Amino acid sequence: MKKSDVIEFFNHCAPTWDAEIVKNDEIIRKILDNISVTANMNILDVACGTGVMIPYYLERKVSSVIGIDISPEMAKIAEEKYAAEERVRIVCGDVEEAEFDSQFDAIIVYNAFPHFPEPQNLIKKLASLLKNDGRLTIAHGASREDIDRHHKGAASKVSNGLITADKLKTLFDPYFKVNVVISDNQMYQVSGVKRQA
Repeated sequence: MKKSDVIEFFNHCAPTWDAEIVKNDEIIRKILDNISVTANMNILDVACGTGVMIPYYLERKVSSVIGIDISPEMAKIAEEKYAAEERVRIVCGDVEEAEFDSQFDAIIVYNAFPHFPEPQNLIKKLASLLKNDGRLTIAHGASREDIDRHHKGAASKVSNGLITADKLKTLFDPYFKVNVVISDNQMYQVSGVKRQA
């Protein structure tokens, strides 16, 4: 999988993304509850797309959200949607190469993990962007089987299979104390608290 293909694929999807997205408010709120997203936190939303998760952070009264997406067209739509919201900043870029002015309280990768070619590199980078005791979650609002089935079609060229939650926990272990491992017929989530340096 090449990042240039991922960019091209999601640029193509961007105009109809919001109209076609299926989301479950209850599961999204559970995902955020599981990593204790609360008021005054600084959030990094990785592969934010058109900003689908941003309203859920804002309703929890977070201090700030930076959404980053590698697709210029996705980032452009997110930027337009949240231009008037002072707490939100959208960045077009590759999170594995990005530099930020400060570290984050929580990083969320929602419905995007299979599109990263090297999962171990991603997790190591995200760990470096978190404060001590910061939290990382990788989550999907559907079962692992449903995600894999969904990606077998047009997205097959820009997706790895979604690894088991237990394998993902193993990738987290060097950097995080893992406290959430869920893989059932409704959702998939692995989360952890950053280990002290």
